[in-house]
Amino acid sequence: MEYHKLRISLILLILTIAFGTGGYVIFEGMPPFEAFYMTLITISTVGFSEVRPLSDIGRGITIIIIILGISLLTYTLGQVARIFVEGELRNILGRRKLEKKIAELKNHYIICGYGRIGSIIANELVAARIPILVLDQDPERIESLEAANILYLCRDATSDEALIEAGLERAAGLVTAVSSDANNVFISLSAKELRPDIFILARASDENNKSKLIRAGASKVVCPYQIGGKRMAEIIHKPTVTDFLEQAMVDEELNLQLEEARISDTSKIAGLSVMGSKLRQKYGVIIIAIKRKCGKMVFNPGPEETFLGGDTIVLIGKKSELRKMNEYIS
Repeated sequence: MEYHKLRISLILLILTIAFGTGGYVIFEGMPPFEAFYMTLITISTVGFSEVRPLSDIGRGITIIIIILGISLLTYTLGQVARIFVEGELRNILGRRKLEKKIAELKNHYIICGYGRIGSIIANELVAARIPILVLDQDPERIESLEAANILYLCRDATSDEALIEAGLERAAGLVTAVSSDANNVFISLSAKELRPDIFILARASDENNKSKLIRAGASKVVCPYQIGGKRMAEIIHKPTVTDFLEQAMVDEELNLQLEEARISDTSKIAGLSVMGSKLRQKYGVIIIAIKRKCGKMVFNPGPEETFLGGDTIVLIGKKSELRKMNEYIS
């Protein structure tokens, strides 16, 4: 709105200058540059004397220029000052608000890089209502983050100061998804040195760099191109399996979701068997696996398999029923 007003005032000011210049040329016989100069010193009220004696018509033109020109010039300069002052204040207040939100973050995930992979990860976590903060320096990506209302810091993710400012000490984990594997290694090293117990999920463009990222401190390493290639191959030789997974996980009408739920020591199902918990009967879920506290994975658990405190169960079921089940378990 402010820019629209400024544009109109500038157009009117230019028209006033054109009117004065044309009037002096036509009625006073001045050369174009002399007429233009006469118009500008009249609008600016610098106090210079007339370029040459004016006729009554010329003085009439001067009066019109003074009335219109001074008003428009004052209004235009006021609009320019307002835009600069309000814009600066908006930036300062917006920055303070952002810093306050970042300072309040706890158990969040720091995402380093908002490129093709990082943006997908960020959007998925936002959809799951998991708090995140993005580190990126690219101006276009910063605009996208602001448009998506995602918390961010315009910092170099490879610097220790950026990780500390992003709240590494309070974070639940860190995702490093910048395009360079070398930078991902460096970020993993820095984060692990600052906080040895932090969970780090790293992206690797090259399969050969996975071991380097693990040695640098990454807890898990994902190769997007390798996963994508395998998925494409599965579509060719396992079309029914991929169709099922896509329909089960993506089709909104089926409303299915693959979920995990952690069993605490005080959970209602801790110590009960799969059959005794009656999760399948009550909530219609399919229990795919149980991950024991020690890390052992029990696939397709039988009815006599027992749930223990610290276990994590992997299930598939309807979203609404999974929510009810999570409330019951917790």
